[in-house]
Amino acid sequence: MSDTPDSAVRTYTEQHSGAFLDDLAEWLRIPSVSAQPEHQGDVRRSAEWLAGKLAETGFPVTEIWETPGAPAVFGEWPSEDPDAPVVLVYGHHDVQPAAREDGWSTDPFDPVIRDGRMYGRGAADDKGQVFFHTLGVRAHLAATGRSTPAVHLKLLVEGEEESGSPHFRALAEERAARLEADVVIVSDTGMWDENTPTVCTGMRGLAECEIELSGPGQDIHSGSFGGAVPNPATALARLVAALHDTEGRVAVPGFYDGVAELTEAERDLFAELPFDEAAWLRTASSRATAGEAGYSTLERIWARPTAEVNGIGGGYQGAGSKTVIPSSALVKLSFRLVAGQDPERIQEAVRTWAEAQVPAGVRHRITFAPATRPCLTPLGHPALQALARAMGTAFGTKVLFTREGGSGPAADLQDVLGAPVLFLGISVPSDGWHGPDEKVELDLLLKGVETTAHLWGELADALR
Repeated sequence: MSDTPDSAVRTYTEQHSGAFLDDLAEWLRIPSVSAQPEHQGDVRRSAEWLAGKLAETGFPVTEIWETPGAPAVFGEWPSEDPDAPVVLVYGHHDVQPAAREDGWSTDPFDPVIRDGRMYGRGAADDKGQVFFHTLGVRAHLAATGRSTPAVHLKLLVEGEEESGSPHFRALAEERAARLEADVVIVSDTGMWDENTPTVCTGMRGLAECEIELSGPGQDIHSGSFGGAVPNPATALARLVAALHDTEGRVAVPGFYDGVAELTEAERDLFAELPFDEAAWLRTASSRATAGEAGYSTLERIWARPTAEVNGIGGGYQGAGSKTVIPSSALVKLSFRLVAGQDPERIQEAVRTWAEAQVPAGVRHRITFAPATRPCLTPLGHPALQALARAMGTAFGTKVLFTREGGSGPAADLQDVLGAPVLFLGISVPSDGWHGPDEKVELDLLLKGVETTAHLWGELADALR
């Protein structure tokens, strides 16, 4: 257990919260939209602003790392303890596009505070959650009397996450020696809700493919040729129908090889969350749940691999009828992967399975997009327990555990650095990531500050 005094952390945070929020608002005014070429200069200005602020915070090393796209920011603050564990914090400083006409109540790049919330693009995703680390480390030092952190602290804040992180893997590999760490903290995630502090333990990976089937060299008359030549749309329909069995399991041979099964302890922890399935269905704009038999909704979206049809088409789809056998048909598939699954093996298994579904006389083309690996930190890992204790101290209540159904660059860091990944986020579903009136709850933002102030001591003790 860390001996960082809770009252000292809270007092320091409260005393410096005003200046902290003023600085955050200044950063949010920089429209660092990586997806829009006209904001290329703003993304660089955002990186330069952050590098300067990290130096002002006390980081003795602050660098801007160039990529073929937008720049990343690296900061490093060595501990005076030579045996201190090394911790790398990941986040991003680019933001989604935003304009007043999208439905914002105010200018998205002129942040305002209303009713205990700061509204502005990037307030939660991800500038607010990156920036709380600056006040957190200062609170850690003030509360403990240290001149350096209890851990060897590094920050990597990329500038292209909202554009798919196209150069992040290469950057991590190129700078692997500088990024070497015992544990990675990802602050680009959230909690269950305003009243339920949670720690995410993992994210699913992703493999995507496009399958095109071709038959006749052109659309042909179904009366003259139907029933006598293969129809690629029919073949595609049969392929899609064969993707799952009657229990909702993916029918690709070898798909479940190596899957890390849920433990009873994990299932019990998921069940503790205040999950309202009816409300969840309303959010999903759906009428009923579905999926693999034997698993709850949360287990299906967090801890089980899936296969989904993302798009399908072929033949005539206009008004009225056009009685043809189409020349081609196409389907787009995505596979969410869990710990224990290797994306390359999944791609090969899907390719082999799909080719076996194609009848004679039909040509096929299968194209895979770059894959993302899953990541998972076991519940019993000492670093994960240290994070739960730090958050529990800050929030003054029990911390529960979740996973994320989506994917992100965290898996690249885990893969390249060989370090466990922890997710520290204080954002909540109502923060409206990517939408109009994005905001962050100020009381939760400051709880993030307090969590990091306690975390460095907890990790130093846990990882010795």
